Amino acid sequence: MESTGIYWKSPYAALEAVGIEALVVNARHVKNVPGRKTDLADAQWLAILVRSGLLRGSFIPPAHFRELRLISRQMQKLTGILAGEKNRMHKVLTDGGIRLGVVVSDLHGKSSRAMIKGLLAGQTPEQVLKLASKRLKATPEELLDALDGELTDNHRFVIAELMAHIEHLEGRIEVFRQKLLTELAPQKILLEALQTIPGIDETGAALLLVEIGDDMKAFGSADKLASWAGVCPANNESAGKRNRGKQRKGNPHVRRILCEAANAASRTQCALAGIFKALNIRRGRKKAIFALAHRLLKIVFLLIDRGEYYRDANVDYQALSVKRNAPRWLRMLKQYGYINA
Repeated sequence: MESTGIYWKSPYAALEAVGIEALVVNARHVKNVPGRKTDLADAQWLAILVRSGLLRGSFIPPAHFRELRLISRQMQKLTGILAGEKNRMHKVLTDGGIRLGVVVSDLHGKSSRAMIKGLLAGQTPEQVLKLASKRLKATPEELLDALDGELTDNHRFVIAELMAHIEHLEGRIEVFRQKLLTELAPQKILLEALQTIPGIDETGAALLLVEIGDDMKAFGSADKLASWAGVCPANNESAGKRNRGKQRKGNPHVRRILCEAANAASRTQCALAGIFKALNIRRGRKKAIFALAHRLLKIVFLLIDRGEYYRDANVDYQALSVKRNAPRWLRMLKQYGYINA
């Protein structure tokens, strides 16, 4: 059968339940082979192509991971809605003359949210200023100037509704997140290994594992995994000349997770940040992030395949171990008389 939309999933699950190993092929591969037009003839033509060895099956994760994809992808959808609501609230605040987003790094942090709620409750900017954390880099004068706006009753109504919706979405996302991590408890060691990669946190590791699975034999190599995900360089070479090629679609969920991780890794002190800086100068930020996402996926493949942790070339792990454990070692040596107190 062709992997068209979601319509292949139910027949595939039914065949899998009775022990029939179906082959799901990419419709793009079938399109390259001349065939029939009607559904019945098309199904017969697919069977002929498979028996002739002209088609290969797509990657289909085990049933457990396919079910977890429902949770992970719904969580990602809610995260996108949450980002839109946050942007909308920023816009409404700016419309009311509240320029808090200019002086704080996170408009939805603990201090910012407390100050916004204070304004909604009718407090003056001077009273709201007391709710600001001392850790904010902005001076009290800058915060006071940013809070001095003209919020009308309609502004307050819209902002209050947006705030309630944002908090509701955050609660729903946390429920989905906890459910996903609970279901992935048997892969806890693998999740911990993925979190050693710069830019990948617990949630990112869980989302990535659900999409690509825990068995890298299904892909065979890191390059094939990158091609399946759509993060590898395009291949368009003719007469010894490499031309610009169009990126394939691949798996958009894996690509999004990897690009987010690449953005985070580019701000660290690891070896991956050095690769990003070198590419950023020559190719620009977008291409550098995409190339770094490609490198991250190759690392993910190796960690899952070998069951190892990530070790960065720029980090002296022995020095870190000594720094972390030296006080305890000295205390024990003094306790047992190996060194004088």
